[in-house]
Amino acid sequence: MKVKEEKLKLTRNQWIRIIVALAVVLAVSACGKKKVASAPPPPPPPAPAPTASLTANPNTIQAGQASTLTWRTDYATDVTIDQLGKVDPSGSRAVTPAESTTYHLVAKNDSGTQEATARITVVSSPPPPPQQTSSGTDEQLFSENMKDVFYDYDSYDISAQYQQVLQADTRFLKQHPNMKFTIEGHCDERGSTEYNLALGDNRANAAKQVLGQIGISGDRVRTISYGKEKPFCTESNESCWQQNRRAHFVYQK
Repeated sequence: MKVKEEKLKLTRNQWIRIIVALAVVLAVSACGKKKVASAPPPPPPPAPAPTASLTANPNTIQAGQASTLTWRTDYATDVTIDQLGKVDPSGSRAVTPAESTTYHLVAKNDSGTQEATARITVVSSPPPPPQQTSSGTDEQLFSENMKDVFYDYDSYDISAQYQQVLQADTRFLKQHPNMKFTIEGHCDERGSTEYNLALGDNRANAAKQVLGQIGISGDRVRTISYGKEKPFCTESNESCWQQNRRAHFVYQK
């Protein structure tokens, strides 16, 4: 029995040695194995090709006028306009071409190129209007629109009725700023020549003063008094005298 136990004991020791040896071999094998590097991440997808637009507003101008170019791009890394050079990816700029011009935009990135154009048409400026000159037509227009101011006997006060007349005269004169004119002071036949010359002068200047207060420059107006020397009506009655008591407007050639 003792011999059998020794044989069994030896057999267990052998198994222990075998197990320990296997463990050592496995450990050494694991330490000697190289670590495998992980795969790098895939590269990012390429950027989309650029987009581009270019407009001009207005697209038709007269010589010397300005137009506004407006452009927009997406995904572009380089943007140029032929006539302006390198520009921001989106923006606007006023331009004043001397002649009709087609503006050409190029937008680029690594994925491609996109182009856009806008044309501005330049037309000749219209000739300036002819300067208004003294002519029969102007004189006729003046006489048709300028209304005289009439006065009470022995007075140069301007009534409310004729204040309104002078307002209308002023509107016409402002529409024709090149017209110059004379205000004649007139009187009826009663009274001395000297007295009526002074009264006529007061009547002409009273009308001039009102015109100046409502916007007509004094350098467009001259005044003169004829007193009773140049009557419009020669009958000796109130109806006729009323016609002669006036400030009369005359076109100055």
